Amino acid sequence: MIAYDLQCGNGHLFEGWFDDSRAFQTQLKKGLVTCPVCNDASISRLPSTFSIRSSEAGPAQPQPQPQPQPRSDLDVEKIQGQIIDFVEKNFDNVGSDFAKEALKMHYGVSAPRNIRGSSTDQEEETLRKEGIEFIKLPLPVRPEPDA
Repeated sequence: MIAYDLQCGNGHLFEGWFDDSRAFQTQLKKGLVTCPVCNDASISRLPSTFSIRSSEAGPAQPQPQPQPQPRSDLDVEKIQGQIIDFVEKNFDNVGSDFAKEALKMHYGVSAPRNIRGSSTDQEEETLRKEGIEFIKLPLPVRPEPDA
C-alpha cells in the first residue's frame, strides 16, 4: 500500500491509499479519485512530507510543521448573536414542557413544529424509547451590552 497526499481543484487537501502508483494512475484516469469534501475529480498529487534518514547522516531532524493561522475575519460574538437570533425566530420556546410537547407532536395531538426547551434525563429516556429524535445543543449566551 502507498499513501499519497492529494489536493482537488478547489484546494481541499486529503490523503489517498492505493496498491501502487499504477493503481493510482488508473483510478485517476477513470475519474474514481474524487475529493471527499466537494466531490471534485480534478485531483493532483502533492509532494509527501516525510524524511529518510541515512545511517551516515545521523538522526533525522524533525521537519517544522506548518502552524494554523488564527482567522482574524471571524467575529465570534457576531456569529453567536446570529445563532441566538435564528433559534429565537425559528423555534418555539416550550421551556420545561419540551418532552410533553414532543410527545404530543409525535402522536399527532398537536401540529409538528420546531421547539426548544429543557428536559430531564428521565424525560429524554422516555423520548428515546418512544422513537422521538432530538438533539441537545447548548446555546451561547447573548453577550451583555457594554454599559
